[in-house]
Amino acid sequence: MKFRPISGKITMEYPCRWVYKIFGRDKDRMREALGEVLAGYDYSVTPSRSSRHGNYHCMNLDIPVSNEQERTGIYEALQAHSAIILVL
Repeated sequence: MKFRPISGKITMEYPCRWVYKIFGRDKDRMREALGEVLAGYDYSVTPSRSSRHGNYHCMNLDIPVSNEQERTGIYEALQAHSAIILVL
């Protein structure tokens, strides 16, 4: 992934791989949500961290994106799913 500053803004070169951090309460429901939202995509998921008492979990989602619209569309679809609390 390459970044080029232009007039104080960062632009990205597409296609590239993008990593989202997703947070939720139930790991299995989070994985099901990814399967629903990302059907047809080639992606990988790795566990990240869990809260001390296991109430919250974080996973890293690595996925290729073709353009800005696809990247933001995936973000919005993930954020809208009930199994996902937060997407970064």
